[in-house]
Amino acid sequence: MGEAAEVQVQIMGQEAREESSAEGNAALQTMTLRIRKYMWWLQIAIYSLFVLSGQTVATLFGRLCFEKGGKSKWLATLVQLAGFPILLPLYCVSLPKSPRTSDSHTSQPSALVLLLLYFSLGMLLAGDCMMYSVGLSYLPVSTYSLICATQLAFNTFFSFFLNSQKFTPFIVNSLVLLTTSSTLLVFQTGDSSDPKRVTKGKYIIGFLCTLCASAGSGLALSLIQLSFQKILKRETYTVILDLIIYQSLVATCVTMVGLFASGDWKSLSREMGNFELGKVSYLMILLWTAVGWAVFPWFFSMNKIDGVKVTAMLLGILGFVSYMYQHYLDDSKAESTNVD
Repeated sequence: MGEAAEVQVQIMGQEAREESSAEGNAALQTMTLRIRKYMWWLQIAIYSLFVLSGQTVATLFGRLCFEKGGKSKWLATLVQLAGFPILLPLYCVSLPKSPRTSDSHTSQPSALVLLLLYFSLGMLLAGDCMMYSVGLSYLPVSTYSLICATQLAFNTFFSFFLNSQKFTPFIVNSLVLLTTSSTLLVFQTGDSSDPKRVTKGKYIIGFLCTLCASAGSGLALSLIQLSFQKILKRETYTVILDLIIYQSLVATCVTMVGLFASGDWKSLSREMGNFELGKVSYLMILLWTAVGWAVFPWFFSMNKIDGVKVTAMLLGILGFVSYMYQHYLDDSKAESTNVD
């Protein structure tokens, strides 16, 4: 009986240790998932900071160029695209392969398919940048930036049809708020105290061009995601970089053709000579516009913020927060599923 009791105690101890080990593994797995979640959101915050900082600089310099004598919209479009060579050194960066991206057995698209893909996306990018240039030339920076924020709504709209994005209450709320914020700006025709204000007709043209450009950007993002799913079938570092470089190259070439075909290049030297801040400032503005791209830039400009713009800004912020909160809920749901 003594030996049987001892064996029973050993068995119970072993079971207890196994149970404790299982609980420890579960706790470690949960902690690992939480760390990954926090790191993912930290990456999103850093990427967002880079995007917003670059766009802020580019938009401010772009608007400054138009205000001080710049007139060529083709050149303004070109500087939005011609900065892509700065990304070429990234090809020298070697990243460790993850199991998710080591799918070397996936069939590769043909060179013709890739050419058509890069050309189509490049043409769309060139058209978007041209419409953004027209909008920036006719609109105050604050109004322009608020309208650009509707890209999030367009991205969600096109994702519903192209990427199987589901409409949740928070997503719908985001769409309504962003749409309302832009609609308010239709009734703005600029600051009456601004001696260089544009006419009502040009304001409407600028508004529509910026809105169409935001729609085009949303469509482009959805098409890029669809391309990764249906054509490229991989999302490796090199494939993503190739897509960015080649579509930018196509867009740059298309814009240069437009610059010379329109005859705008003939007036560039005169435009530079008549620039209010001088030739050096003209070139530096073009250079830094090519390096960066805008949100909330009126904090650094002299544009007057009235009640309509404040309301539109708050609605836009609420729409963005609603959109991000839905992503947070989706991420939490996925984490809960993995733990179970």
